[in-house]
Amino acid sequence: IKIDPYLNVDAGTMSPFEHGEVYVLEDGSETDLDLGNYERFMDVSLTSESSLTTGKIYQEVIEKERNGDYLGKTVQVVPHVTDTIKNMVKSVSFKPVNKFNQKPDVCIIELGGTLGDIESMPFVEALRQFQADV
Repeated sequence: IKIDPYLNVDAGTMSPFEHGEVYVLEDGSETDLDLGNYERFMDVSLTSESSLTTGKIYQEVIEKERNGDYLGKTVQVVPHVTDTIKNMVKSVSFKPVNKFNQKPDVCIIELGGTLGDIESMPFVEALRQFQADV
């Protein structure tokens, strides 16, 4: 799983001069080039779900809020955003990634960006909480 703390939903519309090259996965999703390297070196097949961005997380949280899934509660970074991050990570970590349809033994999570940047804090907090959950 590659986590990028930018607000873009995916890397498809980002300037290669700012972010670097985009890699297109088999399902057509445009992601960070790191996922392409992971696919090649580990001989796996990843999907758009393997790429998490702040934009994708917030889009999910806002859709849930609009659908009434939070039952009128005030939507906050903790617990709503962090729970969404943890749920997405859990979901992806059990998805088959090879031609034999086998679930992975290990899930590697890369948190991109610069540790300490405010944009990364919800992900750092979610991963901190995740340690106690598993």
